[in-house]
Amino acid sequence: MENFQIEGSHYIPEINFNADTGVLEISGESYHEYTLEFFQPVFDWLKNYMEASGRKIVLNFKMTYFNTSSSRRFLEIMTMLEEYHNSKKGEVVINWYYEENDLDMLESGEEYAEDVKVPFNLIPH
Repeated sequence: MENFQIEGSHYIPEINFNADTGVLEISGESYHEYTLEFFQPVFDWLKNYMEASGRKIVLNFKMTYFNTSSSRRFLEIMTMLEEYHNSKKGEVVINWYYEENDLDMLESGEEYAEDVKVPFNLIPH
């Protein structure tokens, strides 16, 4: 399976999914209007990747800002991973990186950690 990549810009996150290592990384800012259209290829790639059971997947979130619409899509990604973790014997870990003094980003991470039942690390940097 090929890797998946979207180059980031001022309002679009950078996305790198490495099929060989199972490391998925979403970083930067995300505040565009058409999040469903933007994230659909991400959902499609992830769905195909998770067809094989027992994979180890590490999702690294390194966001600096995102809007409500993007937040919903992030939760959809995490929910897909949670389902994979629970039903296909996948090993999923989510790492939520936030700047040490960014309480909003910390709170967002804490809320996601409560919503999904997979190992979830809040990592200040």
